[in-house]
Amino acid sequence: MATVNQNLSEHDDSHLPDISNRRFSIVTAEWNHEVTQPLLDGTIATLLKHGAKEENIRTKWVPGSFELSLGAQWEAARPKIDAVICLGCVIQGETPHFDYICQSVAQGMKDVMLKYDKPVIFGVLTTLDQQQALARAGGKHGNKGDEAAITAIKMLGFNE
Repeated sequence: MATVNQNLSEHDDSHLPDISNRRFSIVTAEWNHEVTQPLLDGTIATLLKHGAKEENIRTKWVPGSFELSLGAQWEAARPKIDAVICLGCVIQGETPHFDYICQSVAQGMKDVMLKYDKPVIFGVLTTLDQQQALARAGGKHGNKGDEAAITAIKMLGFNE
């Protein structure tokens, strides 16, 4: 994860599996679009950089981060999808809404991953403010979308 001293877009590419025939679905939340669009762009760029074919990358949008779990379930149910990457951004406010949303989304994605026995990647920023979110969506801490793509690639190579 990103810290003050770490750019999360830095990773070891030396042992990544071949993904040229793998199919990805990226489910992205519309809410906080100024953050989620750069996350999506980073995810796609990283998948392509590491050998995914453009025609094997499917993108779908849901209204907000809470809906990511159902979007992930619908995509994971597709037999030709090998991995689902979920992207969103929840910024803490003055009410406990943040806690409920974050916990529900994390639990939901975990449940989908185990139900379909496919990688479902949690690329959801959970930040204290907009500045922290932007720093992780292509800013000084890199792009969490890049990290989500690398995580999906590594998980697809787990049993090879």
